[in-house]
Amino acid sequence: MSNSSKKPIVLSLSGHDPSGGAGIQADIETFIQHGCHPSTVITCLTVQDSNTVHKVMPLNADDIVEQANTLFTDMPIAAIKIGLTGSVECVEAIEFILLQHPQVPVVLDPVFACGDGTPLANTQLVTSIKEKLMPLATIITPNSLEACKLTGLSNQAKIEHLGQALLELGAEYALITGGHIAGEYIHNHLFHKSTPTSSTQWLRKAGEFHGTGCTLASAIAALIAQGNNTPIAIEMAQDYTNTSIQSAEQLGKGQLFPRRTQ
Repeated sequence: MSNSSKKPIVLSLSGHDPSGGAGIQADIETFIQHGCHPSTVITCLTVQDSNTVHKVMPLNADDIVEQANTLFTDMPIAAIKIGLTGSVECVEAIEFILLQHPQVPVVLDPVFACGDGTPLANTQLVTSIKEKLMPLATIITPNSLEACKLTGLSNQAKIEHLGQALLELGAEYALITGGHIAGEYIHNHLFHKSTPTSSTQWLRKAGEFHGTGCTLASAIAALIAQGNNTPIAIEMAQDYTNTSIQSAEQLGKGQLFPRRTQ
């Protein structure tokens, strides 16, 4: 079978969510739904349910590098998605991996808190992600709160200022999602240095959701791996994520899980 007939391979570097709503499992489901083969390197284990994250257990940085190197030696990785990192050491390991493969597009979802607001990253970890991973990212997909943490700007800052500040930190594209901003509609804003800012909006569905950021970032990575240019991949991934949210399911006692189907 020729390489052209094979599924594109997407590598996820993210945490394991035992509930299956977010993290590696969300990435796997999304990759498969977009016709890609998932390869995964778990950055940290968690004690987690549909309500919150109770504990994060980062894995050894050397083991993360060894797993990724083994995969790159064996497989043509078409895109990389980064989610929950768990530790500064893990961020440094991921930076090392990315520097070895600068030609591979990178989608960075900076996870600083779980859906209920429980922190998952201290100041040192946020700084490490900002300094080591953002300059290597093709696109970064923070929500508005994460964008403020990365840029140091206040929650009252204009979205345009947040977007430009993110680009100045090194990312090629910055998609700021608006799920944390109150209103009837959710507004996402896409920033790029050489094109005008664009925005999209969707009617907000009532409820709290678990794994929407993972779904969005992994869909972008999969669509880029399929050969779509970055702006088109971002647009299609937002539509896919919105559809997944509109058909979300209550599987546990807490947040709803997006239903990741085509």
